[in-house]
Amino acid sequence: MDLRDAFFDKLYELAVADPDIILLTADMDALSLKKFKHDLPNQYINVGIAEQQLINLAAGLALECKKVFVYAIAPFITQRCYEQIKVSLSYMNLPVTIIGMGPGVTYGSDGPTHHCTQDIANMRALPNMVIYSVSDECVVNNIIEKCNFQNILDSPTYIRLDKGCYPKLYSDEFVSDFGKGFMTHGVGDTVIISTGTLVHTALEVQKEVEDVCVIDLFMLKPYSFLLLDNLKNVKQIITLEEHSLIGGLGSLISELLTDNNLHIPLKRLGLKDSYREMFGSRSWIHTQHDLDKPGIISALKGAYCNES
Repeated sequence: MDLRDAFFDKLYELAVADPDIILLTADMDALSLKKFKHDLPNQYINVGIAEQQLINLAAGLALECKKVFVYAIAPFITQRCYEQIKVSLSYMNLPVTIIGMGPGVTYGSDGPTHHCTQDIANMRALPNMVIYSVSDECVVNNIIEKCNFQNILDSPTYIRLDKGCYPKLYSDEFVSDFGKGFMTHGVGDTVIISTGTLVHTALEVQKEVEDVCVIDLFMLKPYSFLLLDNLKNVKQIITLEEHSLIGGLGSLISELLTDNNLHIPLKRLGLKDSYREMFGSRSWIHTQHDLDKPGIISALKGAYCNES
């Protein structure tokens, strides 16, 4: 199932039973949103291309005890209205869920204006902000359930939501492990830590390289110290992300290791510190930044990563 449709189908299911759930969009559409428009017109508001107003409206509704979800293209909902998110949501610690559609280079051929390669860095710098990155539909369902619960309590949340159909990684029993914020696939002295849909690429690499463990870190902030326990005895770590190498997943893991005096070789794979002005598909951009399977395998077999 398309991850975006899975998300909004689950949200619709909750909204039908709870009139306090409100979905706000900034001139966005999706097949699964048509049910909201048709069946729940009092719980759906399209503010148009006005992301700053979208956040302020969400803050006002949250202050009236509504469970607010806001949805827009990821670079616009995290950067065009960053000050509003900082002041109206983060500083006020209001329970609004921000859904950023299309992280990384999802909108590959639309160019740098639509690429979202700094959002993890931006959003995790905000106090009180919780950050999720979606890898499959089971993660989607559990995130929505958790956000619906958080919207009763406190804290703003940012979700990096992808589109497209990806294999299901987890089963219904996954809910019992969701709270720790990550899932481990296999065992090995080398660990690939990834997030979002690049987890699927990491798992493809795992099939071809021996002694590799893959960790799907779907909760980027806050992270569980159980993650630290999973890293203490490994020989090397690779981080894999569709985000700038500055401030993203690799930086997060580097900080985790440094702050806890873990001296483990770390190789960060991500998007180089440049704009991707040569337009192309998402998969083509991956090849240019060695984020495709051959590039990752080459990094795994490199001399730096083979140091003991």
